[in-house]
Amino acid sequence: MICSICKKGETSVVDSRPTEDGTAIRRRRLCGCGARFTTFERVQFREIMVIKKNGRKSAFDRDKLSKSIYIALKKRPIDTETAEKFISKISRTLEELGQSEISTNTIGTMVMEGLKELDPVAYVRFASVYRNFREEKDFVQFVDKLDVYKKR
Repeated sequence: MICSICKKGETSVVDSRPTEDGTAIRRRRLCGCGARFTTFERVQFREIMVIKKNGRKSAFDRDKLSKSIYIALKKRPIDTETAEKFISKISRTLEELGQSEISTNTIGTMVMEGLKELDPVAYVRFASVYRNFREEKDFVQFVDKLDVYKKR
């Protein structure tokens, strides 16, 4: 493994443990330069291609999914372990669909449904980007339809 600090490949594993419900291995590494860092090893069952709205295709990137979810969860009371389990659940569900190509619409819908249960504010944040609200009225109409806020 290449060190993220000195960029040399002389690292050793200091500690390994299962994480995320046993779907990944977390490894603490130590480099010859003294830097310590963490890596994760996950099983990839199949290569999934994502079909974008414009028709282009690209390989599914768990890190990209993770980044968008963490942006929605920013400053919310959701711990990292819960967020990682949620991201792993979405990734596993996509793999279990058994399809080699999945639309961004399918992925976005899965994320929105999961965030709706996990954190209503994160759900609205994600939806505002995913649904690409153009005007304030679009946002207001979306929020008005939410059951979460009608119950209060």
